[in-house]
Amino acid sequence: MKIRLLLAAANIGLMFLLVGGIAAEAAEIKVLSHRGIQPVMEDLGPKFERATGYKLSITFGPAGGVVKLVQSGETADVVITSRQEIDGFMKDGKAVADNVTIVARSGIGVAVRKGAPKPDISSPEALKRTLLAAKSITYSNPALGGAAAIHFEKVLDRLGIAKEMKSKTVLSKAGSDTGVVVANGEAEIGVQVSQLLISVAGIEIVGPLPGDLQDTVVFSAAIMAGAKDVAASKALIDFLRTPEAATVIKAKGLEPATP
Repeated sequence: MKIRLLLAAANIGLMFLLVGGIAAEAAEIKVLSHRGIQPVMEDLGPKFERATGYKLSITFGPAGGVVKLVQSGETADVVITSRQEIDGFMKDGKAVADNVTIVARSGIGVAVRKGAPKPDISSPEALKRTLLAAKSITYSNPALGGAAAIHFEKVLDRLGIAKEMKSKTVLSKAGSDTGVVVANGEAEIGVQVSQLLISVAGIEIVGPLPGDLQDTVVFSAAIMAGAKDVAASKALIDFLRTPEAATVIKAKGLEPATP
């Protein structure tokens, strides 16, 4: 399985790192994938290849980076990202609704450094008090296009504390870095989609955003217009909906899509 990591800096400059690969004799499926589902794809990708004989070439990146690639003309057979990004592709004629399938869902969680007291986030008012009392918080830079970061900025506005939090906010460069910032002690509280926090050593998840402040990130897979092998692309998406895949999705901290 070929993996390409899309690295995004604060100015959304893009660099590419090609990591390994296997020369494919069988049909190769080119996938652009949201980094939030990377642990799932890294586990299931080789299993899919062994089960079907198809080969995968996957580029992982933040939602904004994936969108930028597609908009700049990068081709792919399958794109896996948040549903709102997929909807944009459908509006542009780059994907068709009939070829879009929900793969997994994830809520947004709050984390602290391992061993630190767990603050009260049981209600919107409790969360507000906790954030105002915190010395520092972190979430990914919304300019990178992450759905959780964009939503959390709206939460701060809704709580009426956006201005107060600005001076104590440390923006992480990517969603997968949010937990690391907390683990390193650079920020007291981190907010990110739950599955990106679960895999980070040195932190503990306090819980989800409370009540109607929560937002569910829906990861969907779309067969793109111009896909080289629609049957192979459909086989991949069908595999991501199998009981075996559901077990892996749960283990990685997401909620599998119901059949």
